[in-house]
Amino acid sequence: MKNYKVTVNGNTYEVAVEEVGGAPEVKSIQAAAPAPKPAPAPAPAPKQAQAPKAAPAPKAAAPKAAPKGDAEDIPAPLPGTVISVNVAEGEQVKAGQVLLIFEAMKMENELVAPRAGTIVKVHVAKGDVLESGKAVITIA
Repeated sequence: MKNYKVTVNGNTYEVAVEEVGGAPEVKSIQAAAPAPKPAPAPAPAPKQAQAPKAAPAPKAAAPKAAPKGDAEDIPAPLPGTVISVNVAEGEQVKAGQVLLIFEAMKMENELVAPRAGTIVKVHVAKGDVLESGKAVITIA
């Protein structure tokens, strides 16, 4: 089993991938195409001709956190139906612990704790329909 961090639309998820089946190992190695050489940097413009600097682009909004101290809402990564909720309010959890299992795209998916903490609020129950990005569990 290999663990990976995947970032989708600015949200980072930890996933565990298990190799299943006996897919043949590829023994040949193909050389990658050489990377293109970077273009030379343009010469700076004279001071009198420089335009004023533009304002920095706004950053993407971070997931909304609950108002209590360091509480954090854990959003549903994609739409689906809750199959089981494995934690209760007030329960201590470890990073990577499975909080709930949901069905999406005809597959069972696990929602895991992004960090260790205490479950403050469980916003869903078995059979509920998840909306992508909506808070499912609040952890502090």
